[in-house]
Amino acid sequence: MVGSSITNSRYTYLHDCKRPCEAVDVHHIIVRKSGAKGLFVYLFAVVILATAFYVFFVKEKSVIIVLWSLLLDAFLVKLLQKSVEKGEDPSDGAFESIMVMPAFGVQLETHYVSGKIVRRFVPMDKILKPVVLECVTPVTCYWSLSFIVHGEAELVLVFKELRPPMKMLVPIWKALCAATGTKGSSNACTEDG
Repeated sequence: MVGSSITNSRYTYLHDCKRPCEAVDVHHIIVRKSGAKGLFVYLFAVVILATAFYVFFVKEKSVIIVLWSLLLDAFLVKLLQKSVEKGEDPSDGAFESIMVMPAFGVQLETHYVSGKIVRRFVPMDKILKPVVLECVTPVTCYWSLSFIVHGEAELVLVFKELRPPMKMLVPIWKALCAATGTKGSSNACTEDG
């Protein structure tokens, strides 16, 4: 049973209430399906391969060109498979999620197209504070949800691959603040969300 959901043009946020809310609190961020990226990569790979075969057969050049184009095509397909899996339903296993277990800790999951699943568990007693940060790069600006973890030099990112908007991060941040016993302050989460 879905407790709440938020949707925009790229992401869908789902708060899962299958389990008792006191024991486990599950939040999913799902990327909306878009076949355009896959179609573009496969079309580009076919064009590269066709050009290589044209150069090999018509212009009678070296087989090295064909081998290099096959290597480039394999790289492009592998790059496509590395992206976060896309789907409409979290039961398909297509999402990044955070499972908050107040008695134990927090489990972070990322599911990839290749079938690889990356999980990380952070014990609750190690989490000092969950924070929402504004990340600025030369190209873009986005919001990020992280943990300040005792004994680690760097922040632990909740969503490594996805960059959901602030309105989807706030409910997760509030659930983490409640689970860790920290008070959410207005400087950690601005009124812009």
